[in-house]
Amino acid sequence: MQPTFKIGDKAVYPAQGVTEIMGIETMEISGMQQNFYVLRVLDTERKIRIPINKVNSVGLRSVITVEEVEEVYEILRERPEKFDQQTWNRRQRRYWEKIKTGSVYDVAEVLRDLYLLKYDKTLSFGEKKMLDTAQNLLVKELSIARETGELEIEQELEGIFADAHPPEEELAAEA
Repeated sequence: MQPTFKIGDKAVYPAQGVTEIMGIETMEISGMQQNFYVLRVLDTERKIRIPINKVNSVGLRSVITVEEVEEVYEILRERPEKFDQQTWNRRQRRYWEKIKTGSVYDVAEVLRDLYLLKYDKTLSFGEKKMLDTAQNLLVKELSIARETGELEIEQELEGIFADAHPPEEELAAEA
């Protein structure tokens, strides 16, 4: 079933993040009237129009629930046994595909994997950018789902990944 949104609702658009439904417009396309949701990506002026009848196919979805937030945190706490040994560009392509799904769980996996990988090896420029993208997407949605500030979510994420790298003192002693 296709989700329906009202003006003022928050919705997640894949790879763009949390948006707000600003309006519903009717436009004529190829001689046919079509209704569109007008979305504004939060913290930007970027606007997106999505045909209402294409909501499912583009992956527009509601912000996750508080219960789903805990599932996201469980994914972030997982520590995979083995890292992907593919070249950085193949890994980046696979991660980008996950981000484009719009699934908060896929985005959480990308964030976790890249965050852990950066303590194992130097990330490429593209991987660093993707890490930032995944973190921004996740922080924004988690803060809205939990009705809390983004800074608090960022601190929680830092706490989750604190065990992923040695403390600063150990790094200094090794140098």
